[in-house]
Formats: sequence, C-alpha cells, structure tokens
Amino acid sequence: MKDTVIIYVISDAIGETAQHLIRASTAQFTLEGSADIRRHAFVRDAETLIEILGEAKNADAIIVQTLVQKKLAVIASDYCTEHGLPCIDLVSNLTAAIEQKTGQKSKEDPGNMRRLDQHYFDRIAAIEFAVKYDDCKDPRGILEADIVLVGISRTSKTPLSSYLANQNYKVANVPLVPEIPIPTELTQIPRNRIIGLTNSPEKLAAIRKVRLKSIGLDETSSYSSENRILEELDYGYRIFKQLGCRVIEVEDKAIEETAALIIEKVK
Repeated sequence: MKDTVIIYVISDAIGETAQHLIRASTAQFTLEGSADIRRHAFVRDAETLIEILGEAKNADAIIVQTLVQKKLAVIASDYCTEHGLPCIDLVSNLTAAIEQKTGQKSKEDPGNMRRLDQHYFDRIAAIEFAVKYDDCKDPRGILEADIVLVGISRTSKTPLSSYLANQNYKVANVPLVPEIPIPTELTQIPRNRIIGLTNSPEKLAAIRKVRLKSIGLDETSSYSSENRILEELDYGYRIFKQLGCRVIEVEDKAIEETAALIIEKVK
C-alpha cells in the first residue's frame, strides 16, 4: 500500500480550484509528507494535453482536470480510460447539468471567470485597503471598513485581513496594547462589524518566541513572558466587552477556517 501520492492538475485556466479541493481531500489521509501536486495551467491544445497525460501515466499519477473546453476534457477522459489512470473531472458533469437546466450552451471560455470585471477591481481595492489600514496605521479606515479585526499581538490580524481582502472585504485591523488607548473610531461603528481575536497563552508565548528569534531578539523578553501575555489577554477581553463585539478563538484554526467564521458573524 502506498503512503505517497502524485496528483496531476490539468486546467485550461489557472487550476487553483482543483488544487484547493485536492488539499481538502488529502488532508483526510496520513501521507508520507504532503501529496505531490503537479499543476499544469493554461493547457489549451490537444498536443500539450497528451504530452502531460503521458508524463502522468509514467508517474502513476491521479489526474484531476478542470478543462472547460469539451474537446480537451474528452481527450483527457478517453486517455485515462485507455491507460487505466484515475481521472476526476471537476467541470464536465456540472456544466452538463447547467446546460440541461437552462437550455443554454457553455461558452467553453477558460478565461471567462478571470475577466477584468467590477468584481476583480473591487478585490484589488480591498487588498489595497487592507495594506493601507493594517495595524491601525490610519484609524480613519475603521469607519470605511466592512470588517474591523481587533486583538493583541500575534492573533493573526494581518494574515486574516489579507485573506479576507481576497474575498472582496475591506478590512482594517487594530492592535490592542494595554498602554495605548483604543481609537475612538471603534466606538463609532456598528458592533457587528467588529471581531475580537484571541489565542491561548501557551500558543501566544510559543509564537512570540519564534517571532523574537526571527528578528534576532532575546526570546525571554517580556513580550513573550507569561505575565505580559496574561495582562494583554485580560485587557483584550475588557475591550471586547466594552465594544460588545463577537470574539473568535484562533488557536489551532487555519486562516481559511477563521475567515469563514468571521464572514458568518458579520453577515
């Protein structure tokens, strides 16, 4: 029985949809290291496709395809059937069902989802917003934000702001420090737009020590001490109560999981 797996992602666009789904599936197994995912993007002709399929056959790989051009999808499916390769088509069945339901024919345009439409420009604006108002550089951003993240140091405020920006949310974040008053703007917005982030003392200590080491500072600094962390956590909870905001514990949660919880809470 194998404890490693090679997966070829073949797409006539970027292929990131398949990659996300593969990671969700492989996470359910104990594999030796991570799965070897080999992504082939912008495959737009039969010659290139067959060459990649030949490589996959030699590697004894699983094929995951997101080919919206039916001609290419059929070539891939037929090749895999002929050579006994597992082939998962993430697009064709759903496309066929939509065609049947709507009476329309698929455009078979692999780049259509990535057009420079308003959604795209909104996402770029949200990313720029997150950078501009990260770490409360300008508290005025709090008034314009869709979501405001507040929490003490090392509670994933910046990574979450970036991730949510890619989901088209304008996010500002505010660090909570006992010695620094919170910006008055936090009291001027609806509390359902504010999310408090917290973490366990043990996890915070470990993360802070790694951070100190990475910048060449003493790991025993007060920044990572138990007393300082408990003081900050206590202050954070008092601010959360004052603001009346919802609170999310980020310990042992992936950024994607925490972001999904945030979106659910601010709906």
